[in-house]
Amino acid sequence: MEVSGFGSHVSGHLVLLRLRDQIYPGGDSKNHWPTLGLNTLKWAKKQGAVCGPAHSGLGINTFNNELPNYEIPPYNSIGANEYIVDVTHTVPGPQGVLVPAIDFISTGDTWPVAELNMWYHTLNCGFRTRISGETDFPCITGSRVGVWRSYVRQINTLDYNQWCLGIQEGKNYVSDGMSHLFDLKVGGALMGEGASELKIDGPGEVNVTLQASALVGTEKQLTIESLFIGDGSPDDLIPWGIENAKRGNSQEVYLEIVRNGYVIDSVLLPTDGQVRSFDFKIPLEQSSWIAARIFPSSHTNPVFVIVDNKPIRASKKSAEWCRQGVDQCWKEKSKSYDQREMEDARIAYDHARKVYDGIIADSRVD
Repeated sequence: MEVSGFGSHVSGHLVLLRLRDQIYPGGDSKNHWPTLGLNTLKWAKKQGAVCGPAHSGLGINTFNNELPNYEIPPYNSIGANEYIVDVTHTVPGPQGVLVPAIDFISTGDTWPVAELNMWYHTLNCGFRTRISGETDFPCITGSRVGVWRSYVRQINTLDYNQWCLGIQEGKNYVSDGMSHLFDLKVGGALMGEGASELKIDGPGEVNVTLQASALVGTEKQLTIESLFIGDGSPDDLIPWGIENAKRGNSQEVYLEIVRNGYVIDSVLLPTDGQVRSFDFKIPLEQSSWIAARIFPSSHTNPVFVIVDNKPIRASKKSAEWCRQGVDQCWKEKSKSYDQREMEDARIAYDHARKVYDGIIADSRVD
């Protein structure tokens, strides 16, 4: 279910997968639902739901084409807005065990830089939110279902419940269907297995392997580069897609390895549909996350490399960006919370501020 038009939708629409009960207790209309997104998430997570924001870039888009960037977005719409707060929380699951309030961040419907910028900064703070594909048809796009997808690794059979859990566990990559990133491994740790984690004793190099393919179609799209030189309107942009990934007039795209939000290595990949194997040597000085992408056509989930048992605190600037985001989100969203939930909201936001303050203090200056 998507929380769209219910109480907490103002602070960001939520996607709730694996719900057993789809009606919030206390009534049969939208008017009795929580206005604080975290309260909706608490209800869903008690059922064992897999949760994340929808059309994430709405409200967190600055139309800055740098990735990552450190502009504070307005937090004034219905995307991953309250996410900046909710990602810091754990809530009781079905057995009362604390679980993350947010499992994934949706991508594919809105501005790719905005979606990835939010995700990268929270990954740099040590949160392990996964990435998911989304086609909000026919609201965000009226073209078709499946413009943007999650490809979840499953064994032997297709199963919806296991597909949802695969999103939660990061067994998926996201794609427009025209490029693919198979079996990312870092030091032998396979993305989505064993908490997607590799532990090493100290700084050094790790081996990154994967298979990749890409195929350019005939669909013409407004590119990100042309948008920034005034050749078109943001309303005309198909944000993600293989056409936006091509290098100029060539028939090649870059396969990139991302470490803590920055491209650390890349190779040109022909767009002939052939599956090729790749091997990279990536240096690490501290606990980090590593992913692969063909921007903006596909992206893997991360593998988390833990160095000397230290948590990921990859960027003080990322933590400061998140901390400022909490205040900006409060400035915008506190106006939408019901008075009966205002104390819950204050507690939730204060918790997020304290968490980010602690991460700032622990993070390496960059």
